Amino acid sequence: MPRRGVSAMGEKKERLGKLLPNGRGVWIPLDHGASYYPLAGLEDMGSLYRSLGEANVDAVVAQKGVVSHFSSLSGPPLVAHLSVSTIHGGERSDDKVVVGSVEEALSRGATAVSLQVNLGSIHEAEMITRMGYVSEQCHRLGVPLLGMMYARGENLQIEGDPTNGAAHAVRLGWELGCDVVKTQWTGSMESFEIVTSGVPIPVLVAGGEKHDDIEGLLKMVKQSILAGGAGVCMGRQVFSHHDPAAYAKALHDVVQRGVGPREAAEKLR
Repeated sequence: MPRRGVSAMGEKKERLGKLLPNGRGVWIPLDHGASYYPLAGLEDMGSLYRSLGEANVDAVVAQKGVVSHFSSLSGPPLVAHLSVSTIHGGERSDDKVVVGSVEEALSRGATAVSLQVNLGSIHEAEMITRMGYVSEQCHRLGVPLLGMMYARGENLQIEGDPTNGAAHAVRLGWELGCDVVKTQWTGSMESFEIVTSGVPIPVLVAGGEKHDDIEGLLKMVKQSILAGGAGVCMGRQVFSHHDPAAYAKALHDVVQRGVGPREAAEKLR
């Protein structure tokens, strides 16, 4: 429950201020190991978490058991990811089921929680239902909710939509009560502005599949901010790099300090 004398809305606002200083954030999700492992870069989670703290990362997203482990270490605020599926799930491998409660996440040391919905999936209805349930808990307890909102299902209806479903996914997240949303890059500033202008909450851009064009990725991040985005929620690009802390610092320079992509990328060469 919220602290005595502090409303749930006040508690949530205070927590969001820690996660999004100046309204922007560099969030690094490290929940990938639950879906697939072994995975390069996630072998020594404790050292990785501490190094991200030294890189001024604003939040780390992780599954609840990892949050418990991280909470005893010095590092960034933690967002407990409450949904999961694995590559072994067959036809339900994209069905993100809920594996914890908001109250439990708080007791493990989380500042916020997150949940994923795959728009267009045959399991979309179940994921929306779970989002609604977790959103109610967050509202009652004053806990920020990150919606990982992806348009990636086989039933997507995207004809004539330059965002390929991303704008609808983000809009759905806001209307279901999310305080922050993460979604994929839409390919251009013009189309991403359609995404960000449709909601009054922060939109973080995902990094997508791992690739080696660091300057190109930082340029995408810069463009997302110019189009109204609030920063990044980017994991694989960072933790699979040979120097995750340096990569995170480059992201921080672009998002929080306004450094140009080329200058930020120079530090990684």
